[in-house]
Amino acid sequence: MEKPFPYQLYLVISEEACLGRNFLEVAEAAVQGGVDLVQLREKNDTPQAFLNKAFELKELLDRYEVPLIINDNLEIATQCKAAGIHVGNSDMPPTTIRKSWESCRLLGYSIEYLEQLYNEQTYTSDYLGISPVFSTSTKTDTVTTWGFDGVRKIRSITQKPLVAIGNMNASNARQVVEAGADCIAVVSAICAAPKPKNAAQLLRKEIQKGLKNRANLLNL
Repeated sequence: MEKPFPYQLYLVISEEACLGRNFLEVAEAAVQGGVDLVQLREKNDTPQAFLNKAFELKELLDRYEVPLIINDNLEIATQCKAAGIHVGNSDMPPTTIRKSWESCRLLGYSIEYLEQLYNEQTYTSDYLGISPVFSTSTKTDTVTTWGFDGVRKIRSITQKPLVAIGNMNASNARQVVEAGADCIAVVSAICAAPKPKNAAQLLRKEIQKGLKNRANLLNL
């Protein structure tokens, strides 16, 4: 039995993605609009700069009881006492993370081809990132662009919670959820939005429509 995954809207944030705005202000507005899980992804920072941001973001998110995920850095995730970590194919394997960090509550793993659904890393993870659903300029080193059919295929194979990422926005979130995703992850759809809170509210509404439609179809 998989652990419950109560999250619907997942923000992947970096200072760069916020286009000159304070990333903490963007994160707070997003959470106020309905984001319920936040990943800090800082590929170009020094370890100390990344850690400083992680501490600041966690302090903010703790006030809203929103979990913090750290992208691909076990040391920073454990130092700032994040809720979890997200890794991909070329990062530290989930099996290694689980042995090193037994108290990790949310261990995410990105799926880029179907064969990964049958390996030990997937079995060890708490949720799977479907990466990317659609092509995106923020993630250029991926193998597969899944599309709606790919989401359906993955959903038919695994009961793991599925987080869809890759050019996700309010115009496609509902359909991706209807196809089988449990949660939508966004970067620019919130970070680059003129009003991050409003953008999050709109995304949340679309996700909830998708979940309702999917439930109705399953009950037919």
